[in-house]
Amino acid sequence: MLSPGGVQKPMSDKALRNRSDKQSIDQFINEVRKLPKQGGGQGRLIFALDATASREATWDQACHLQSELFMATRDLGGLAIQLCYYRGFGEFKATGFVTDTGQLLNLMNGVSCLGGRTQIGRVLAHAMKETRAKPVKAVVFIGDCCEESVDELCHTAGELGMLRTPVFMFHEGNDAHARAVFQQVSKLSGGAYAPFDRNSPQVLKDLMAAVAVYASGGPKALQDFSRGSSPEVRRLTRQIR
Repeated sequence: MLSPGGVQKPMSDKALRNRSDKQSIDQFINEVRKLPKQGGGQGRLIFALDATASREATWDQACHLQSELFMATRDLGGLAIQLCYYRGFGEFKATGFVTDTGQLLNLMNGVSCLGGRTQIGRVLAHAMKETRAKPVKAVVFIGDCCEESVDELCHTAGELGMLRTPVFMFHEGNDAHARAVFQQVSKLSGGAYAPFDRNSPQVLKDLMAAVAVYASGGPKALQDFSRGSSPEVRRLTRQIR
């Protein structure tokens, strides 16, 4: 940058930091994209939900739609799904992996929403622990806001990307900060981001089915599924190619 007298000014520390951060992130994302994709056999999938008070209006909807995770993959080897949620004052729960939609529905019906702060970081850390024990092929997260350190979330998301465990962030509502964070988390993990509206349950239904197909059958199965599906699913598919 030149001063009025024609002398080049040194870049500010903030500008240097921003340039360095962007270069580091771009390099990391390129490394993640080179990793081989998952595929074949019964997949393990973590279904994580924000169960704080702001999500109470759509909790019942999520309970009904979870059946799509199983129904979409019956011909692909099926899924083993773990329900994971947070709510209240630091409460965080994760069930065992189940292979029957009735089991998962019963687990979800036993949960009610409670006011509290978001704990997305605990979801990602838990997913990392699970996939190190036995590979988790995808993580589905449904939430509407983020009240945590963006840097820490992105760091853990990047680690999940290196472990080949993509995170699919489904964003309810219009919170601009949450949108930006969810997009970064999905990108760094090798997953995808998709918004949805509580008045359009079919969109969320299609998106959840698409991720289930990916977790059970891999990228090719998802591409086959997306050809006859909604525009939202096709947009999701393009993000993870």
